[in-house]
Amino acid sequence: MKTYRRLLVYAQPLGSFMVPYFFVAVTGQLFGMMNFMAVVPLLDSLFGIQQAAPPPKENTGFADQLKEDYYTFFDGLIAEEGQLTVLYGICIFVLCTMFLSSTFKYLSLVLLEKLKAKVIKNLRIGLYNKSLLLDVGYFTEKKKGDLISRSTNDIYEVEFSVTNSLSTFLKDPIMIIIYFGVLFFMSTKMTLFTLFIIPIAGFGISFLVKKLKKSANITQESIAHITTHIDESLWGIRIIKAFKAIKFKHNAFEELASGYESKYKKFAFRRELASPFSEVLGTVVVITILGFGGRLVLEDNFMRPAEFIMFIVIFSQILAPGKAIGNAISRLQRGLISADRILEIIDADVAIKEKEGAESLEAFKEEITYNNVHFKYNEVPVINGINFHVKSGQMVALVGPSGGGKSTLVDLLPRYYDTEKGSITLDGHDIKDLTLDSLREHIGIVSQESILFNDTITNNIAFGDENPDLEKVKEAARIANAKSFIEEMELGYESNIGDRGQKLSGGQRQRISIARAVYKNPAILILDEATSALDSESEKLVQEALENLMQNRTSIVIAHRLSTIKNADKIIVIDKGMVVEEGTHEALMAQGGLYTKLKDLQN
Repeated sequence: MKTYRRLLVYAQPLGSFMVPYFFVAVTGQLFGMMNFMAVVPLLDSLFGIQQAAPPPKENTGFADQLKEDYYTFFDGLIAEEGQLTVLYGICIFVLCTMFLSSTFKYLSLVLLEKLKAKVIKNLRIGLYNKSLLLDVGYFTEKKKGDLISRSTNDIYEVEFSVTNSLSTFLKDPIMIIIYFGVLFFMSTKMTLFTLFIIPIAGFGISFLVKKLKKSANITQESIAHITTHIDESLWGIRIIKAFKAIKFKHNAFEELASGYESKYKKFAFRRELASPFSEVLGTVVVITILGFGGRLVLEDNFMRPAEFIMFIVIFSQILAPGKAIGNAISRLQRGLISADRILEIIDADVAIKEKEGAESLEAFKEEITYNNVHFKYNEVPVINGINFHVKSGQMVALVGPSGGGKSTLVDLLPRYYDTEKGSITLDGHDIKDLTLDSLREHIGIVSQESILFNDTITNNIAFGDENPDLEKVKEAARIANAKSFIEEMELGYESNIGDRGQKLSGGQRQRISIARAVYKNPAILILDEATSALDSESEKLVQEALENLMQNRTSIVIAHRLSTIKNADKIIVIDKGMVVEEGTHEALMAQGGLYTKLKDLQN
């Protein structure tokens, strides 16, 4: 129940819910209880059973005396007013109490739905916010589809099973106590007998619940695999069609779907067994009490027949909340598994943290320095003792074979990852000593893959700015060579670019990314193979935009096409996580080393 208690944290403050909920829920049940109190006089008025009370007992207690007064009152009322008058009066009484009972039950449901909505909202926000705080490495290791599944399917399971069970666990135990209180009031002997046989039924239900938990976990993992497959298929639909892999992907998905079907059926069969199983056990209990109590009534005149019927009716009401608790527990298993999967993300350690007392970098003025930087990914060395510096206003290019560690090297600067050993400094300040916001405020990034959002062009260029400056947006678009195609669109800067910018061409998407960097106006610019995926015409436009962007900025460029970085102030050649050459284009060509070989291969 630790997970259940954790979920209740997202319902805070619980006090504002608990007090009114208990009041309306219990009041509604008490009004419902009054209907059963009319059973004895109703039967007496219908069948004329007025003198069937057991003989008076010696040393009559308060409860017995109260019952005697209750029966005496109605016996006298029937004798004085007549059976028909009392019958009509009881009918009106039942109608009124039923109306009040239903009203309070409705109010309790309204309060519960408000609580459910609040819990789910807070849980969704908590999960989303934590996802944004996690380091980039976390998303590299985890499947995106699995994370989406936890944000959708698992949230739904929590809403359906966990929060729905909340009313059961809050209200039904109290109602069972109230019902048993009334039964003890009616007959201590009969009630003790029922308490003896009920745990036998509870043992059978608890055994079934244990079997459900394991099945629930397997089922939720299967859903995550399906979500991952769908996400990957939609993202790579062009490749699937191009390689005639529709049947291949169909068969793979069918296998996943069939696996889920099998696992779900196993879970569902066990879950649905809980209801008929509890009904059978409840019927066995009622029949046992009926036989035991009926013998007492017939042989010992233990209580009047109408009273015994009332006892059975009230006891039958205990079965409903008892069954509800059993069903809630069985449904709860899948919800708790989903909650565990959600809380696993919320509890995940944030690898990139701000140092306590971190300072703010007001401006970047002098240089970036990599000091003996080492980095491992999954215990595999990627960066092995790299040293270099970039002076303010310089353009430094990183080149080398694929997999050499170039992208990882620039990812360390905005602290997407942290160094294993060594340090990176800005103007002598270790980036780990700076606040993340002030560090990243001075860094702009244009990557090989244009990462755009399903929004307007204005909001993509001014991304992160809640009140975009339209004139500044237009100027950024002009510098990025994007103004002409934007103004040709039907809604101009308010045009929606679609999912991941699919309404734009590759070159247009990249120019929007450059405009976004221009709008931010960072002191340090990182270009990660920004033109490698473009055709010649688009590359020319984007290269011009990049040259405009790099003016008066410190730039670190990862270059695939070496022709684009001839004019770099410094070229650093990286291979297998180490700096193997460093210098200008002319100096490196004169050395005849790895840089020259890469240049010759491209030529």
